Amino acid sequence: MRTTPSAGSLYQILADDLTAAISSGRLPAGSNLPSLRECAIQRKLSLNTVTAAYRLLEDRGLIVARPQSGFYVCSELAEPEFAFRRIAKDVVGAAQEDLMTAVLEAQQRPGHIDLAFAAPRGKKFYPGERLARMTSSVLRRQGNVVASYAMPPGSELLRDQIARRSQRLGMDLTADCIVLTHGAMEALHLALRAVTRPGDFVGIEAPSYFNLYPLLSALGLKAIEIPTHPQHGLDVDSVESVLAEKRVAALVAMPSVHNPLGCSMPVDAKQRLAKLLNQYKTPLIEDMVYAELQFLEPLAPTVKAFDHGGWVLACGGFSKTLAPDYRLGWIAGGRFSQAVQRLKFASSASESMLLSETVGQFLKSGGYERHLSSLRRLYFAQVATVRGLVAQFFPGGTRATQPAGGFVLWVELPPQVDSLKLFHAALEKGIVMMPGQVYAKGPRYRHYLRLSCCQEIDERFTSAVRTLGELAVKMQKDGNKAPKGR
Repeated sequence: MRTTPSAGSLYQILADDLTAAISSGRLPAGSNLPSLRECAIQRKLSLNTVTAAYRLLEDRGLIVARPQSGFYVCSELAEPEFAFRRIAKDVVGAAQEDLMTAVLEAQQRPGHIDLAFAAPRGKKFYPGERLARMTSSVLRRQGNVVASYAMPPGSELLRDQIARRSQRLGMDLTADCIVLTHGAMEALHLALRAVTRPGDFVGIEAPSYFNLYPLLSALGLKAIEIPTHPQHGLDVDSVESVLAEKRVAALVAMPSVHNPLGCSMPVDAKQRLAKLLNQYKTPLIEDMVYAELQFLEPLAPTVKAFDHGGWVLACGGFSKTLAPDYRLGWIAGGRFSQAVQRLKFASSASESMLLSETVGQFLKSGGYERHLSSLRRLYFAQVATVRGLVAQFFPGGTRATQPAGGFVLWVELPPQVDSLKLFHAALEKGIVMMPGQVYAKGPRYRHYLRLSCCQEIDERFTSAVRTLGELAVKMQKDGNKAPKGR
């Protein structure tokens, strides 16, 4: 005679059933589970039973809850460990620059699958049609905008909207302190020119955004790499040591959603960093281009939110989230605002008033916030999906970050797999990936790579990740072979 299971065992039965579905691949990494209420209705269970089952799955590390989005299946991948090995080489060598050139050239090859480029591709990532309609509307209503030069600091409407949005990141900006720029890269360029002189040393993260190296070189600046934790970001103890020794004229960092790590610094670390900057009167150029793509809400504050002396220059932009071709960025220069504005006028004068007014109207209408909410959900799911593919196809021992936001994944390969050799092997298969060597001076990250998760995760994309994983597996096996005796 069959007995009726108790309420206490019902949640365990449900948890075991879902665990089996996850283990078999019927619920793949990145997939969205039914809501608590939906699952209760489907399974004819009480809400308390389903809640207990989901909590058990969270404790097992199989699912993760995202506020206002639901529950998602995790991938079975460990995260990279913190490792910062000193490299004797003190300058960026030609090898690194040549490698970056090779990556950029490979991305232009027709028919290649690009897993490297950190820029969303596809209609679902940008509100193109809405922006087109709004651009036409602005042109009809303000036809004179194309018949005159827009002088710095740029569109007051857009600057005012940026200042209003800054409150969501804990900042108290005004339109008067913001200068519009030609993308976030120009913002970084202007900030560096405002706070340094040729020959100065600048502290940067390691790993760091690869375009920083040629930018510093072009300005006659030298990089000092500061250890950066794959889960917690910039190491503040190391920063304090560098500041106390007066080794740098400025710092450049991405404390909120780092590229390539995807991590964010804890709030208390950001507070401490801001205090040190004010204490040692050293400027920080805070690159916050991904800060609004944090997965958790409310959004964590920036370092600028704790800056009371104007030593933090905040740089942002809309290329990654809204309209790459509009090339609109911005900078809040703190105590260096006037210098930034003068440099902007001398370098590129102004930004398009038509495009600036369009983006300003889009922000004012609430369309940007709705778009960002959709993007956060999408990228959270896509990053989880790609982590699942890496767990499925890459060699044992591979690790990958669990990003706090954005759409890039930092992957640590087994020691037998050199990502530069993997890059060249993948090119022969028509696949472009970003080897870890471009993110630091010297070969420190030779066993790492970055994958972008900001395109359609279709069969072509999945096949490319599978092929990349198979190549890495072969390299690991070849590396494990014992040398033959004589």
